[in-house]
Amino acid sequence: MPNKILHGLDGSEGSFKALLAAIEMARLSGAELHTISVEEIPRLAETIGEVVEEKEVSNHRFRAAVFKAREMAAQAGVEIRCHIVVGHEIKSIIEFVKAHGFDLLVIGFMGHSALYDRVMGSTCQSLVRLVPCSVLVVK
Repeated sequence: MPNKILHGLDGSEGSFKALLAAIEMARLSGAELHTISVEEIPRLAETIGEVVEEKEVSNHRFRAAVFKAREMAAQAGVEIRCHIVVGHEIKSIIEFVKAHGFDLLVIGFMGHSALYDRVMGSTCQSLVRLVPCSVLVVK
């Protein structure tokens, strides 16, 4: 059983379905449960101040998803820690897993970028291939 679970939270229906599975695994195993939401900045920032400003905007963008995740975990009696980072989605999640020693990543099969993923290659597929821990993909 995992000791540290990271869940990819993008606010989509698929990510909340995966969160239910992550919450149940954490409840049964007593594992730490974390979520990560990654806000990609579409333009190159010129200053640190612009990066900080974009980060604050992303925190608001994911506010409803984080609130719902906390509610879901609380209803199951599970503590959850939510993280919002700015960067490239795949790279940021991989680095976060490595830096914090997660042994399981739980992700939804399809998130907000479903059409894009079908055309350009799936974030889910890339994470399964590249992340240095076990991955549970929830359909």
